[in-house]
Amino acid sequence: MPHPQGEVPSLLNPFYPTSTILKHGDRMLEIVFLGTGSGIPTKKRNPSAIWLQYEDSVMLWDCGEGTQKRMMQAKVSFMKIDRIFITHWHADHWAGLIGLMQTMNMEGRKKNLYIYGPEAERFVGNLLDLDYWGPRFRIVPKNVPYSGEDINHVWGTKKFDVYSIPVNHTVPAVAYSFEEKDRWNVDIKKAEKLYGLKQSPLVGKLKNEGSVMYKGKRISLKDVGLLRKGLKVVYTGDTKSCKCLEVIAKDSDILIHDTTFLDEKIGRMHSGAKAAARLAKKTGTKKLVLTHFSRRYQDVNPHVKEAREIFKQTVAAHDLMRIRIKR
Repeated sequence: MPHPQGEVPSLLNPFYPTSTILKHGDRMLEIVFLGTGSGIPTKKRNPSAIWLQYEDSVMLWDCGEGTQKRMMQAKVSFMKIDRIFITHWHADHWAGLIGLMQTMNMEGRKKNLYIYGPEAERFVGNLLDLDYWGPRFRIVPKNVPYSGEDINHVWGTKKFDVYSIPVNHTVPAVAYSFEEKDRWNVDIKKAEKLYGLKQSPLVGKLKNEGSVMYKGKRISLKDVGLLRKGLKVVYTGDTKSCKCLEVIAKDSDILIHDTTFLDEKIGRMHSGAKAAARLAKKTGTKKLVLTHFSRRYQDVNPHVKEAREIFKQTVAAHDLMRIRIKR
């Protein structure tokens, strides 16, 4: 995949909704960083939340305090969200859920809202018991495995899948990956040259079924096709370096990585800039995005500098930053 056109602008204007365009064909995946801080919000950074939209499917990865207000600033609709994926149940990753669900209810939401996470049934049930309100729509908790070293299929459609894997934090926690499915396209010039097959409904059948009979010959999609690898985006949540991250981050187009501290600190169960960069380099990642910065850092350019010494294709996220990936 080609590298983005230009660097992310200076963090001196953190509310500027910049875009990074990666051309990868005719479908678009959009990521909006709604919160890029850790623990306590600051004037420039909300706690963790990431909007991810692929065609008509809208997901939210974590939902820290103030997420719905950031959505208003980003001009994205919270009513479009179908699924929320919580990495772990520290408040800076879920405290925005209460207000968001209340607003959805007051705005007349009817369709189901699915909330995924470690022990989701327990925590979502507790949240719903905090008030007298009764939602007019169904809120469906989905437990995500948080032990072991296996990748788990969490949800999917005909076009993409969402996976999780346990990570190394102070409480049960997981990382998530969005993985677009590979697609075969027919090289019509090659098909015509080798078999005389021209553009027709038979080409669509070839794509769908993998082979067709034409003029007494069987044409295989692999003989005249072009495989387009699907996009892959990984979000680590909060975690110290661990083997599971290497597994889920392999060959990712974008790796969004916890970088709470400049250096990985003993006993803090968070990652540093160098650890994130080493993972990106080892896993063949194309672009590393650092996020979840501690409020002690007013300037995160040192994080980027440290990471780029190991992995050059590194940027620091800021609230309202957009990344659009076109395939």
